[in-house]
Amino acid sequence: MIAIKSEKDLEMLRISGAILAKILRSLQTNSREGVSTSQLDQLAGELIKKENALAAFNGYKGFPANICTSINEEIVHGIPSQRKLVEGDIISIDLGINYQGYFTDAAVTVPIGKIDAKKKKLIEVAKAALTCGIKEARENNHLSDISHAIQSHAEKNGFSVVRQFVGHGIGKNLHEEPEIPNFGRPHQGPVLKPGMVLAIEPMVNLGTWESEISDNGWTAYTCDGLASAHFEHTIAITKEGAEVLTDFTK
Repeated sequence: MIAIKSEKDLEMLRISGAILAKILRSLQTNSREGVSTSQLDQLAGELIKKENALAAFNGYKGFPANICTSINEEIVHGIPSQRKLVEGDIISIDLGINYQGYFTDAAVTVPIGKIDAKKKKLIEVAKAALTCGIKEARENNHLSDISHAIQSHAEKNGFSVVRQFVGHGIGKNLHEEPEIPNFGRPHQGPVLKPGMVLAIEPMVNLGTWESEISDNGWTAYTCDGLASAHFEHTIAITKEGAEVLTDFTK
């Protein structure tokens, strides 16, 4: 069953989302050549603590860090390490926080220095696919309208969408019903209603959509070794349409 949030819940989720967006902007700014992903993780921990929030990922099912850092062919759930970013990399930073019992989740893919044209277009298309999905997140649409919009935009631009991982409901817990695939036929599944809060997160690949899990049990990567980009927002369904709660572009 998909939870319908109260107005009080939505107010708290707006605060949580604003805090997350502030932190993610800082992480994006600090993602540059020579910085290690463990340094970004440490920064995230410091910023989360400063905001009197909690890192939603740290310890979740045993995940050992505050953020997920996925580089190039890594799709999601990359574990921060001593690996340093180099020019030409793209890094997907995924952040979830818990502020006074209210969870929000967002992700951004950042270019490091000058990147090649294919990676640049990949980032642009993945970001636009998220926008397409959000536009369909409105009252009386079906859940799969979001999925179909994401898939259609990615594939018409010559890219593929990951099928092993999905978006999700969010609010009082990091993962709630429903699951939100990034592919599928339109007009299927639950009808969207005001008060639903969703984490929509297209993962778009340069090559095949197929993925594997690394030996660490967490990091997913593309089977063909080509790059992947990941964008995510937590949004609320309202009478006026989708309200983005984690707008780190402001």
